[in-house]
Amino acid sequence: MARDFECIVPAQNKGVRAFTGSPMQELVLIQPSGTLGKESGREAAQADATREFEARLAECGPLAYRVARGVLRNSADAEDVAQEALLRAYRSFDRLRDRDRFRAWLVRISFRLALDRLRSAKRREVRDVLWSQPAQRPPAATAEDLAASSEFQAHLDRALEELPEKLRLVLLLAAMEGHTIDEIAALLAIPSGTVKSRIFVARKQLAEKLRCHVNLTKTR
Repeated sequence: MARDFECIVPAQNKGVRAFTGSPMQELVLIQPSGTLGKESGREAAQADATREFEARLAECGPLAYRVARGVLRNSADAEDVAQEALLRAYRSFDRLRDRDRFRAWLVRISFRLALDRLRSAKRREVRDVLWSQPAQRPPAATAEDLAASSEFQAHLDRALEELPEKLRLVLLLAAMEGHTIDEIAALLAIPSGTVKSRIFVARKQLAEKLRCHVNLTKTR
């Protein structure tokens, strides 16, 4: 069973608010024991923003974990990413102009952080594999294979980066992480039909980008 995770968010230098919860469940908001006291001017505005953040986090906070878990497929790493995503969201909340976009904004933060961690882990895996290759393999053939593989992987990474974020997210969750349509719909809180449509468009755009790469390679 995965352990609970905890995210501590400072509350205007007057204590902390802790957001705790088990994976895939709603976060429980724990209010500080003290009172904020009299608020005026800037402090009042900050207090209002903090209360609004808490309200939106109570509703959408678990989504940060679910998105990270969907990308990483590892509870411990997902918890770390979720904590970082919540902290970044808290620190940048005052710069979010459209507060009604909080859910989508939090998904983007968590997704980017999870993707960064996944790429870092995969780079380490590739490096370990390359270092463990037997020395008996023909040097020329291995170098050519590695060059071709590295070139294609780099192009694939660029092609994925060029996809709109909402398309890239569903494609990674479906094609590369193995989630079903219904799982992705539940994960992102969007209709299954929307997931299907986005996956179709994402695959089409990615195929076009990769086809251009193959054609360019053949002309060399």
